[in-house]
Amino acid sequence: MNRRSFLATVSAAALIPTLGQSATIAYTPGAVNRALDAGTPVVLDYFAPWCGTCQAQRRVISRLFDENPAYKEKITYIEVDWDTYKRDDITTSFKVPRRSTLIAIGPDRKEIARIVAGTAYEDIKALFDAALATATA
Repeated sequence: MNRRSFLATVSAAALIPTLGQSATIAYTPGAVNRALDAGTPVVLDYFAPWCGTCQAQRRVISRLFDENPAYKEKITYIEVDWDTYKRDDITTSFKVPRRSTLIAIGPDRKEIARIVAGTAYEDIKALFDAALATATA
């Protein structure tokens, strides 16, 4: 097993207990439009399993999901694998500069908030709160 595969496997395995609790959707083409068409705000998480900053963001997101069930219930949280989709339309259309980028999009399809490589609890909470504020009942 090469080093990169090993690191990706170990990182992914470490996330299973924390992300298993969240309403997480792995990105597939059309996933964002389906959520937005249903009137649900979306948080896109551009991650790589080997990225330390991404792991720190995910720990905060897991904590937020535990603290406020409305985040899971009213926001569609979609993981976009950077290694797979960094050159795809889902990344280029939002001008995502790098992995560890979080983007909140309202049901009106407008960007609400963005965090690039930030791991502060308060900042990530503010992004989720902004998305939640656009959710319909």
